[in-house]
Amino acid sequence: METETNLIKETIRIADTTANPAPLGLLAFGMTTILLNLHNAGFFAMGSAIFAMGIFFGGIAQIIAGIMEWKKNNTFGSTAFVSYGFFWISLVGLILMPVFGWSGPIQMQALVSFLTLWGLFSFVMFIITLRLSRALQVVFGSLTLLFLLLIVGNAVGNDTILEIAGIVGIICGLSAMYTGLGQVMNEVYKEQVIRLG
Repeated sequence: METETNLIKETIRIADTTANPAPLGLLAFGMTTILLNLHNAGFFAMGSAIFAMGIFFGGIAQIIAGIMEWKKNNTFGSTAFVSYGFFWISLVGLILMPVFGWSGPIQMQALVSFLTLWGLFSFVMFIITLRLSRALQVVFGSLTLLFLLLIVGNAVGNDTILEIAGIVGIICGLSAMYTGLGQVMNEVYKEQVIRLG
């Protein structure tokens, strides 16, 4: 009986040896953000490259990364990646649903409201990153600025503001790529090759 009681009291620890999903999520977010904002900056028209990237890499890959973060007990990572993954899918839906005849064209007030909600979410996530790395602060800080510019640019119909938003978006996407690839490099080299602070 005493032996059985001792066995029950023993704690079983299972080590989590799964890979870090954050680089996948950051790269999916960053590369998709760059592609969309090359369009916003006026380099090319909206098209299938952005839609495909938005659904499959920015959308599905980020959601997978978010689910993997959930398994690692990372609430911030899970919330960020799943949320922004569905942001990309919903953004593509917003653009394509009227084309397929599933809805009328999006009204400007609705688009601005959509962007405002995501801007507010991004701002709060930025505040949370003040307890995390400097690299993530740059990602979420520039993302918040991007949404602010998109809100103002769309609300007043100013193409110059939208082009500036595109440049900020490219910087935001590059910072996410830097952070994601920096994490991979530091892990592979087993030392701090890339400063993420």
